[in-house]
Amino acid sequence: MSILINKDSRILVQGITGREGGFHAQRCIEYGTNVVAGVTPGKGGTTFMDRVPIFDTIEMAVSETGADVSLVFVPPEFAADAVLEAASAGVPLVACITEGIPVLDSMRMMRYLEGGPTRLIGPNCPGLISPAEKCKVGIMPGNIHSPGKVGVVSRSGTLTYEAVLQLTDLGVGQSTCVGIGGDPISGTTFVDVLQLFEDDPETEAIVLIGEIGGTKEQEAAEFIKREVTKPVVGLIVGQAAPPGKRMGHAGAIITGKAALASEKNRALKEAGVTLTPNPAQIGVTMQRVLSAMRYIAR
Repeated sequence: MSILINKDSRILVQGITGREGGFHAQRCIEYGTNVVAGVTPGKGGTTFMDRVPIFDTIEMAVSETGADVSLVFVPPEFAADAVLEAASAGVPLVACITEGIPVLDSMRMMRYLEGGPTRLIGPNCPGLISPAEKCKVGIMPGNIHSPGKVGVVSRSGTLTYEAVLQLTDLGVGQSTCVGIGGDPISGTTFVDVLQLFEDDPETEAIVLIGEIGGTKEQEAAEFIKREVTKPVVGLIVGQAAPPGKRMGHAGAIITGKAALASEKNRALKEAGVTLTPNPAQIGVTMQRVLSAMRYIAR
């Protein structure tokens, strides 16, 4: 089983005729994802790869194809409007890959989505993937994933891939992998994904990868302490970053004591999370946790 997406998800790609949109749309299709539509204003009536119809608007695409997931590859200055168009058309899940969206645009976008039926993954994220369902919505390399029972949620796309590759090499498959993005203002949170994994009977354990900046990891720790019954392996990156120094992501900047890696690690440890000492040991740490689970269950 997976969360958020499955083999029946019907994907539309906003910006499918652009370089990045076209490249990754093709990779999604090759992985097995059910891409049913593309949207590029002015390109309506054409096709992508001679098989995917392209529409001028999302409303038209949804009406004609029943698309229920939107994957956004739109330049930063237009990305917020693209997300809002998808929400206005009633698309329940939107994954926005675009990096560099102006903060005021992100604030306007999140205010519009607040309390509504559309869930946003991102922006500035790698998307999500369900290996068992052969559904990839984003830029994650499909070949490193394998079906299994470990859920992965991360603020970092690159470290998501690193964690997944380690797990796969050790024979530990994944249920769903979700990159929530590294911007300071974003949609779906650690807590949201943790709740979905907790409710998913096919997810036995969870990998959580955080980084410096903000308090999302502390919020996750409080939720884990109260609600999560499954083992969680955690990693916080940026432990050597000096205050005021940004580490790649717009949200990865130390702006106060709570944003420090040490404070995040402390909160996660107090919540019962098994911390991995460095990125190279995510897989073996999870393998030990799963082995202990199976030993106790005997």
